[in-house]
Amino acid sequence: MANIHHLIAEDTVGSKVLKIAGELGVDRKHDVFVVGGYVRDLFLGRPLKEIDFMVMCDGVEFAEELAKKLKVKKIVPFPTFSTAKIPYKPIPLEVAAARTETYDKGSRKPKEVIYTDLQGDLVRRDFTVNALAVDLHPDRFGELHDPHGGMKELNAKRLKTPLDSDETFNEDPLRMMRAAYFAAALDFEIDEKCLQAIQTQANRICIVSQERITAELIKILITQKPSIGLNILQKTGLMKYVFPEIDAMYGLEQTSEWNHKDIFYHTMQVVDNAAQLSDKMELRFAALVHDIAKPNTRRIDKKKGYTFHGHDAVGERILNKVAKHLKLSNELRDYLKKLTLLHLRPIALVKEDVTGSAVRRVMAAAGEDLDDLITLCRADITTRNPKRVQQYLKNFEIVEAKMSNVEERDAMRAFQSPVRGHEIMETFGLTEGIEVGKIKRAIEEAILNGEIDNEHDAAKEYMQNNKDMILTDQKG
Repeated sequence: MANIHHLIAEDTVGSKVLKIAGELGVDRKHDVFVVGGYVRDLFLGRPLKEIDFMVMCDGVEFAEELAKKLKVKKIVPFPTFSTAKIPYKPIPLEVAAARTETYDKGSRKPKEVIYTDLQGDLVRRDFTVNALAVDLHPDRFGELHDPHGGMKELNAKRLKTPLDSDETFNEDPLRMMRAAYFAAALDFEIDEKCLQAIQTQANRICIVSQERITAELIKILITQKPSIGLNILQKTGLMKYVFPEIDAMYGLEQTSEWNHKDIFYHTMQVVDNAAQLSDKMELRFAALVHDIAKPNTRRIDKKKGYTFHGHDAVGERILNKVAKHLKLSNELRDYLKKLTLLHLRPIALVKEDVTGSAVRRVMAAAGEDLDDLITLCRADITTRNPKRVQQYLKNFEIVEAKMSNVEERDAMRAFQSPVRGHEIMETFGLTEGIEVGKIKRAIEEAILNGEIDNEHDAAKEYMQNNKDMILTDQKG
């Protein structure tokens, strides 16, 4: 691998900050090191996202002084852990005192923080490739400290823990998910002893807060090939605790009479396809959950084999429970529900006898997420038969051609009745309530069916001519 001095010099922003931090250490008579992911990613040639400093003094005090030199007005201190973040705009910084920690068995929150030296700090880190430190003292600038063979594992593309793996994961179970993340992000193998320790202690992930678990799951989804990390969660037994609805897809009983692609591995392929088509995390998440109801709806038909009737609608309902458990935002929950409910509908538009109103209904239902829905449908093509792939892609071209009227497409993205609720109330002397909603829905249905144009005057005329019939039909 390249020389560390050369690598630091190439990072013009980082090298300036490292030198300032090293000089500040001399002024304060304290050793300063750059550690962890920054050093690892320098050697790997990966994008540098943050600089982590380890100091042999109070981390908050050092951060305050470093921030002044960098002209950053405020830091984010964590005095309990002698740690602080510096929101430096070119690249975020974090300063931490060299420390080790002790834990209660039932919590990953440190029971006690003990200040230590360089060796004591590095040995407590999750993986040897993250236990690398570079001295920033001007006289020793660039000197690499690698007490646990991190460079050897970096060259071997392997994840290994500095301490016994059982001890490392028992201390902080979230590190098990981080193993899956780093394997996916770095395209590294996990050491066999590491894997065995994760399998043994998978249930301890339950002591970790759901917010942290979900954050790590999302980090896996935004890697270049998410299936690497997701497969590790499954094979180690973590998925059963992290995302039981995905675990339920794995290894469904098959018979020689009926053959169907394993739902779990189909889903992994869809997620990877989505990752190739889009960087959008939400879309990749939708790929992960689009078939979430298949285990619940799986039946055997004597003629067709395995069927999953209604898995789109059932999946949409299941996602309410999933979102609550994973503590997803309402916005993400609604997005996942929408794409899951609609993921079968675009391909149904291929048929020659499909009406314009059917096309408009799908477009209106997808709204602003129409492009994402089509991308998900493309990602859902997992057959290895080249002829079938070409046929499926041709079908989507047909669908997109039917949606190609830009003016209509834009209108459908934010589709709603051109006559708004307040105008309906003023016209008919109604108060806010069920009747107003019924009239609005009737107008929308008339537009979608092509009975009237999607514009105000036509909608108002339709409303005035059909009010009594609308309300009578709704009651019936």
